[in-house]
Amino acid sequence: MTRRIQVGAVPVGGGAAVSIQSMCNTPTEDVNATVRQIQRLEQASCEIVRVAVPTEEAARAIPSIKAAIHIPLVADIHFDYRLALLCVDGGVDKIRINPGNIGSKDRVRAVADACRERGIPIRVGVNGGSLEKELRARYGGVTAEALVESAMGHVKLLNRYDFDDICISVKCSDVPLTMRAYTLLSQQTDYP
Repeated sequence: MTRRIQVGAVPVGGGAAVSIQSMCNTPTEDVNATVRQIQRLEQASCEIVRVAVPTEEAARAIPSIKAAIHIPLVADIHFDYRLALLCVDGGVDKIRINPGNIGSKDRVRAVADACRERGIPIRVGVNGGSLEKELRARYGGVTAEALVESAMGHVKLLNRYDFDDICISVKCSDVPLTMRAYTLLSQQTDYP
């Protein structure tokens, strides 16, 4: 069994029921459209929602969105660690990062420190399309083993900064390959 983390009031892992999660497809900086979509998701029994945060404007919308919804809010961050820090300050319930594309180790540490201080979990997200070039070369492309090695490398980086409130996501367009990656992950770690 995996360990349990809390995403707002929703438990994840550790025997908790599988939560219904979705992601908005509205521009996050459009607060009204994003809130309307989240409220429709809430009515459809969604329990956790994720929004893309590609810009500072989107990050600054987080507090307004959070104030208008009733389910935990996850910020999906790519490349710019400062956006993660703004979202943490804005009250987000979980951060989704790929630590490999955040930049220097100091930047990863800054995100880990901010999340630890506020009890915000981090979802380590690894996608087949953005798998590190060296892993693609070593494994001859996107493989379950490469996805797992990438994810566990990012987890170890967060662990190095005394951060352990983690869940892992690996995915690619090949469903059986993704399932194999999750099987391998479950043999190596108890992170949900």
